Formats: sequence, structure tokens, C-alpha cells
Amino acid sequence: MNSWPEYKYLKVEVDEGVALVTLNRPDVKNALNLAMIGEWSDAMWALDAEEDVRVIVVTGAGSAFCAGIDLSEGTTTFDEAAHEEHNRELKVTDDEITERFAFWTMRTPTIAAINGAAIGGGVTLTLVFDIRIAAEDAKIRFPFVQMNIVPEANSTWMLPRLVGVSRALELFLTGRTVTGAEAAQMGLVSRAVPTAQVLPVALELARQIATYAAPMATGVTKELVYRALESGDRRGIMSAEGRLIWWAGTQPDTAEGLRALTTRDVPHFTQSKHTAIPDGLFPD
Repeated sequence: MNSWPEYKYLKVEVDEGVALVTLNRPDVKNALNLAMIGEWSDAMWALDAEEDVRVIVVTGAGSAFCAGIDLSEGTTTFDEAAHEEHNRELKVTDDEITERFAFWTMRTPTIAAINGAAIGGGVTLTLVFDIRIAAEDAKIRFPFVQMNIVPEANSTWMLPRLVGVSRALELFLTGRTVTGAEAAQMGLVSRAVPTAQVLPVALELARQIATYAAPMATGVTKELVYRALESGDRRGIMSAEGRLIWWAGTQPDTAEGLRALTTRDVPHFTQSKHTAIPDGLFPD
């Protein structure tokens, strides 16, 4: 892969439409400090802005995916001063932090390649990704209430939708460790594979999407799915699907997609993944 921007705590590479972001603090199991959090957010949005980046894959250096927030400062990690320092160092408000990690709003598909332990924030942040692939023996844990804090990173919204309310509360309230294999069985990740295969499987999936999925339709489909998750209007979503498919049919990449599909050829899409959607096509 060709090297992309350099960061202190991340490695970023881009090859043939697939970006690979590697969390790079292996000596502390890729635990998140303030600088690393800022770099991760910056890198993700910079990659989303790049038209040539069709998919973003994130994994961890070494044996772990991410051990969560760096707890080396002990109880002061979560106090008011730490909160203020966090926002001051990242130059953001609380609302802006939410937006910076709302990766589901990106037009670029995201894949978390969970190659090892994913603990606390190290697993909740994968829930803002579109697809999760885990090592069969990866240790996954939500230990928040054991520290007298609450789950974050939108996990209380997404986890019950993935595994059901009862299982989500079991994971949150017991903080018990589950393996990647068990996580796949309950729907927390889409599949579990041997550790050595996590990144190759994630990259192969990413290449398939980058090669054959039209960027505009991919981004619109992502947005439609997440809007549907937030909506109680089933008929409204169905109507939106109808409006969007007829609109998409008028777009320049549609003819290319049909040509490639019928001839079993590799498509050459040219339309921006950030193509604006006309007002009125999505439900209010």
C-alpha cells in the first residue's frame, strides 16, 4: 500500500480505493489518549472527503484492537478537569465530539477489523462503524458500570438494536467478557474468523465493495438504512425508497452499473460519493 498522511498514533495507507487505518500504540494495547482520539477522528473524515477512497478499514497494531480509554491517570481520567482538558485539547464542544465520531453519517463504508481485545471504548467505537469482523478468540467487554461510569459512543442506542435489549443489558450490567465467536453468534459482529484472517477478510470485503459498489448508491443506501433505524414511519421509509430508486435511475453511473452487471465486467464509476440528494426524497 502507498503511504498516506503521517500521524503519531495511527498508520494510514490507501490502496486501490481501500484505506487502512491502524491504531498504533501496541505497547499499551492501542489504548486511546487524547491525541490519538483526535487523530482518529481527523483521519476518518479526511478519508471520507477523498473521492478515491471507497471503503475505510480500521484495525489495531499488535495483538489487541483497542483497550479503550487510557486509564494510566486513574480516577482523574473521567473527572471534570479531564473533561475540560479533553475538549480544550481537541478544540471541540461536547456536541462537536458527537459529530466527529458520527461515522455512520459518512458516505464512505467503514469496517472494523477487530484483531484482538476490544474493551470499553475500544468496542463501543466499533458500533459507529458499518461492519464489524472479529477474531474468534478476541476478548470483548463493556466494563463501564464496574467503574461507576456509563457506556458511551452511542452504544446504548446501537447495541440493543444489534443484539436485543436483554443481551445488551446483560453485556452492560455484568461487564462480562465475550469472545469474537460469541459476539458473532449474538449479532454484535457480522462474522468471526481466525485471528490471522481478520485483516485479510476485512480487506477482501472492502475491495469487493470498492470495486463493484457504485459510490453514490453506496452512500445513499447507508444514509437510508440509518434513517430507517431512527424512524418509526415504516411506510414513509418505503415511499422514500421508491423516490430514491427512481431518482438514482436518472444518474450517470446507473447505465455503467447495468452495463457492467449484464456483461460481468468491472464497472468504472465516476459519480461522486458525495452527490447531493434533491430535497424531498428522504422523509422528514
